[in-house]
Amino acid sequence: MSAGQRDGFTSTFGVLVATLGSAVGLGNIWKFPYLTGENGGAGFLLVYLLATLLVGLPVMISEIMLGRAARADAVSTFATLAPKRPAWQAIGFMGLVSAILILAFYTGVAGWVFAYIFKAISGGIATTDPKVAGAAFGALVSNPLQVLLWQWFVLAFTGGIIIMGVSKGIEAVAKKLMPILFLLLVLLCVRSLTLPGAMEGLKFLFAPDFSKITSGVVLTALGLAFFKLSIGIGTMLTYGSYFRPEQNIPATALRVMLADLTVSMLAGMAIFPAVFSFGFAPAGGPSLVFMTIPAVFASMPGGQIFMVLFFVLAAIAATGAMLSILEVPVAVLNERFGLSRRNATLLSVGVLALAGAPAILSESLTAGWQLFGMNPFALFDYLSSNVLMPLGGILMCLFVGWVYGLPQLEAELSNRGRLANGWLVRILFVLVRYVSPLLVLVVMLNGLGVLALLGLKF
Repeated sequence: MSAGQRDGFTSTFGVLVATLGSAVGLGNIWKFPYLTGENGGAGFLLVYLLATLLVGLPVMISEIMLGRAARADAVSTFATLAPKRPAWQAIGFMGLVSAILILAFYTGVAGWVFAYIFKAISGGIATTDPKVAGAAFGALVSNPLQVLLWQWFVLAFTGGIIIMGVSKGIEAVAKKLMPILFLLLVLLCVRSLTLPGAMEGLKFLFAPDFSKITSGVVLTALGLAFFKLSIGIGTMLTYGSYFRPEQNIPATALRVMLADLTVSMLAGMAIFPAVFSFGFAPAGGPSLVFMTIPAVFASMPGGQIFMVLFFVLAAIAATGAMLSILEVPVAVLNERFGLSRRNATLLSVGVLALAGAPAILSESLTAGWQLFGMNPFALFDYLSSNVLMPLGGILMCLFVGWVYGLPQLEAELSNRGRLANGWLVRILFVLVRYVSPLLVLVVMLNGLGVLALLGLKF
């Protein structure tokens, strides 16, 4: 398929919302708030913002730029840009494997979220006791048939959108879902901020306590900045290949980063005031969404309505992320191996249904399957988050900084001289060549436990 025949994004707004949909996921609604809670609130936000500027944004811009330059899938991008150095294609293959591993468990978690929409509507999780909410969650995740059916529903739903194509599927859906996501977040924020004691939640989120900023907090912020923008798994490479030639990549990436941060902040403003108002723990861990949140909303007048809205919001966030990740294997099968888009999607969904079953059954049938002390769910998460994603990000930086080079980087990011951003490109080049890969390496070594083995405790 030639570059002229490739589908792509059709408008500046479409590019923005589709890319934002990739960056915004359950991490914004779930992981970001609880990590902020566990790491001291506002001080963590400041460190996270700095980490995003030094690591997340440079790698994101690099990925999008390479994708647009090659106009190809994640694997073929490196074959196109470095035809005499085939070893670099390993970056694309690592991204492909990482995307499959992530979707194997992420679609299961998304299935829980979709299930909770109906539980919230029926009143099945309307309890003010987090322990009762925890028991309801345990009953869901330990039921093999239910979790499989919800995962298959999510795969079919996402696959149906992907089959429609980039402009008529991904872009069209993102244009509808992202505004709804922001609207729901604002509604939840307004309700949460009107609760008694809400100011305590805002103080926790926005009043820095610099005494809580430790080396461990810095590493956590670095890791979150890298992973939350969907980089290192081929998604931004693939989406970049659908960017229009005149699109200002640095400006678009900055807008996506700021909008992504805004979503996270709004999620925090919707969650923490309510959590404090009803006396729950702000550092609720991963259980925050499925155990604490139902109890929080059940405690407030009209809480069932807002509980439904919250899980619809979480489902929208999960959908945008899943679309971008699923597009990675679909694009590779479609362009590199010649399958039709329909067949590439069906094959990808089928593989994910098989690969995802052991992960989503980790609380029931496959609970005893252990490798390195981890069940399939934890193993897939560990391999993708701690190994493949950071390694792919490091190699991406090395490719841009040492193989692709500054002249080509300047040409591509300036849109062949039409944008006067030479100073920005040179700063980006220094970050990508030296700073970002070193910081990602530290995050990776910490995630693998290497720093602890060396006696460096964080």
